[in-house]
Formats: sequence, C-alpha cells, structure tokens
Amino acid sequence: MAELQPSLVDVKKTDNPQKGKVPKWARTGVKLSMEDDSLAPEICGESTRPLLDEQLPRGKGPGLCSVRWGLALILHVTFFITYSQRVDLSIAIIAMVNSTGQQTSFNVSADVCPRPSPAPPNTSQPREIKAPVYNWTPETCGLLLSSFSYGYLITQIPGGYLTGIVGWKPVLGIGLLLSSVLGLLLPLAAELGVVYLALVQALRGLSQGVIFPAYYTLWIKWAPPHELTCLMNFADAGTTLGAFFTLMAGGITCQTLGWPAFFYIFGGVNCAWCLLWFFLVFEDPNSHPCISTTEKEYITSVSTQKGTCHGWSLPLLSMLKCGPLWAIAAAAFCCDWLFYTLLTLLPVYLNHILHLDTRESGFLSAPPYIGNWLGVIGTGFLGDFLVAKRLLQLGTMRKLFTALGMLGPATLVLAVSYAGCNSIAAVILFTLSMTLISMTSAGFSMNILDVAPRYASFLYGVTNTLSSLSGMVAPTVAGFLSSQDTLSGWRNVFFVSGAINLCGVIIYLIAGRANIQDWARTDSTP
Repeated sequence: MAELQPSLVDVKKTDNPQKGKVPKWARTGVKLSMEDDSLAPEICGESTRPLLDEQLPRGKGPGLCSVRWGLALILHVTFFITYSQRVDLSIAIIAMVNSTGQQTSFNVSADVCPRPSPAPPNTSQPREIKAPVYNWTPETCGLLLSSFSYGYLITQIPGGYLTGIVGWKPVLGIGLLLSSVLGLLLPLAAELGVVYLALVQALRGLSQGVIFPAYYTLWIKWAPPHELTCLMNFADAGTTLGAFFTLMAGGITCQTLGWPAFFYIFGGVNCAWCLLWFFLVFEDPNSHPCISTTEKEYITSVSTQKGTCHGWSLPLLSMLKCGPLWAIAAAAFCCDWLFYTLLTLLPVYLNHILHLDTRESGFLSAPPYIGNWLGVIGTGFLGDFLVAKRLLQLGTMRKLFTALGMLGPATLVLAVSYAGCNSIAAVILFTLSMTLISMTSAGFSMNILDVAPRYASFLYGVTNTLSSLSGMVAPTVAGFLSSQDTLSGWRNVFFVSGAINLCGVIIYLIAGRANIQDWARTDSTP
C-alpha cells in the first residue's frame, strides 16, 4: 500500500510545513476532545489522547458526490444481498412446514390466539403450487434457523486476521460469492433431509463469517474521521433493507411460485451482483482509477488509519487485558441476542401465534426493517452531528446510543406478548423496537475503530464471534421456550432477551471507552 500523507498530528508538530505537501485545510484542525481526560481512568494502557482529537471542519473535500460515498452505496447494495440470504429461510420455512399437522399437539386455550374464520369458498380454483412440505417441529425449525450461526462464528477470527494480511477486497468478495452460490442449493438440500439443509446453512454462515471483519478494515482506509459514522451506517443500512425486501417479496413468491423458486430467483440475482462487484470496488484510494487527486489527498491525510494494517504479528496479551474490548464484546453479544431472535423468528411468531399466512407474515414482518433502515442512516448523521458540534463527547455519545438502542427495544418486545392477539399493535411495537435498536450502530458497534483502528478487522472478528454465539443459541432457546406456540411461551422468550440486554448495557457503561489504546498506536510494538 502506498505511503500515507502526513497526519494532522505530524503537521502540527512541524513549525514550518512545506506548502504543496499537505493541503491548507489539512493544517488547520479543530480540536474535539472525546472525553474529559482528567476523569478517564487508565485502562489497559489507555492513552489520554483520543484518536480523533484533530478533525477537519465539516464540508471540506468532496461531499456526497464522491468516490467514497459511491463506495458506501455499493456496499449498501452488497449488504442488502448479504442479509437477504440471512432471512430467506426465515420466511420460506413457513411455506416449507406442514403447520396444519402441528396443531393437534396441544389443546387450544385462552393463551393461544384464535384462528381466523375460514374464508368463503372461492368458485375459481386457484392454481396449485407444487412444492414439498415437511413435518418439522418448532424445535427443528429453531435448530435450522440457528444453523447459519454455527458456521458463521467459525470464520470470524480467521477472516479478520486474513484481511489484515491480504486486504479486504478478496476476502469480502469471495465470501459473498460463495454464500450466494450455496443459496441455490437450499431446495435440493431440503429435499435430501434436515441434516443436509442444516449443513448448507452452516456453510453459508462459514462464507459470510469473513464479510464484516473485512468490511471494518475497508473504512479504516476510506473514511475521514468526521464522516466515519455516516459512511458506515449508510452502508450498514443495506442489511435491514435487504431483510425488509426479502420478507415482503419472499412471502409473495413462496405463495405464487413456490418456495423453491424463491431461492432460485434470489440466488441467481445475488450471484450476478457478486460477479459485478469485483469490478466496482478497489482496496484503497490509491488504487482507484477514477478518484480525483483532491479527494485522494483529503482521505489519506485525515484517514483514521494509523500506519499500515497489523500484518502477521498481534499484541494478543494487551488485547486480552483490555477492558474496553471486553465491554464491546459483552454489549455485542447481548444486543445480538435480541436482534437475532427478531431476525429469524418474527415471521414464525406472526404465523404461529397470530395465525397469519405466508403472504401476510411477509408483509407484516417488513415494517420493522424499514424502521431499522431509516434509523441506521439517521443515527449515523445524528451521531456525527452531535460530536462535530461538541454537544456530546464521543465516549458519551457511544454510551448513550448503546443504552437507548438496547434497553428500549427490550422493553418494547416484551410489551408485544402483553398485546395479546392484536396483530396491528404487535407490528407497531416490533417496528419501534427495530428502529430503536439501530442506535447501537453509532454506539458500541463502531467503538473498535476508536479503541484500536489498526487491528479493527481482527478484533471485530473476535467480538463478532462472541456475539454470533447469541445468534446460534437465541433462536434455539426461543424455539424450545415457544414450542407450544403460546403467548406465555413467547413472553418468556422476550423476558430472557430483555434481561440479557440489561446486563450488556451495565457492563458497557462501566468499562466502555472511546480512546485509542497505547498498544494500538503505530509506534507501539506487539
């Protein structure tokens, strides 16, 4: 990688910087202290000088019509595809399971929503959709939905480490392509049996496990500090938009064309985008053929990158002793417990408890993700605005957004179980919950880039591995707690999620920090 331009800190230490080497705007930084250093205790060698203590005035350099924002748009579409693959089985499994045969396993009571009155017979015979239907129990469905996470957690750490050596583009691109190809094999795997379907889902998880660790390294190279939250959140918002579209279109496709066609159509489109993706993205500004000289100098001179990526050596002992890293990992695990519960089981709740069909479940599962999509984008701009205007210090903003984004949703989903059989109230509460949970995208989710930007890919792989354990366990636990498809069973699911979220918030508020650690600086040696 080409040598970076001198940093702002280096320029300010120079009495007479030579003109032409660094643009004028790069020599006039505005000091934005992240935390009151007099109040911040020393944790694992934490530096009292924040990473982003020198920032440029907003608006300098190319704005929205720039290569870096074009890259954010490409990644928005990329994550649209990534998360469409995570929720496709969640909506298709409703059409894949013979739900009529399961209702005899328990007596209908006041704790179960009544089934809607049967519709009057239609004189016109609807076209029969020939698609296999399986007699899977709720426990089996929970295991199938969580099997993705079994593979997902295995490649997080190796993917993050490999990214620091070979770069983010090949790692992210190959992982996405493999996951898309495996999606085409799901109908065949389901026909062969539950074990084969679970295996293909686990392999999809293995493929996608390298994507987000590689993604974090990307923004170390491309994002100016004061645009970091905006750029990352805009790209991340593609995840919930993909979930929204897949849940909405998937319900219609499964009912009209059959669930196998749903996987074939989406899988084919995903594979086509992956092949195009390799020609649209570039490793860093220096390798992009169309970026302007002004934007390239702007990014490299104010980048959050402190030297090159970590390479082969890592300060593992310092990482293990670092309290802020453990706080991030705890918050990620607890928040993802609730998020994965909603991501994988929301359509199941609407179908088994409120007795909505596949089409209705798809439509009513979609609004929460639209709320999350808008919330992630808005939170990014709001977080950068509050810090840039010095209304909140960076550490305070991270903690505030984390607390609101974890405690609010936990309370709202618990209220769903007390809303009874009112489907409209349930969807409204789910939507508000998913909207609020988006605030964590400007909270603990980005905190690794504050604490240790050089090791972001590896550390994200570690923390996301721990949080992926919740994605593996949460749907399985929810499947067992709700095995009788009663409101009280789902109330227990949401109680457990709320308690876990509360624990995560407490840990993060106590140990979370937003200052770069000494061992993560360029001049420190592992």
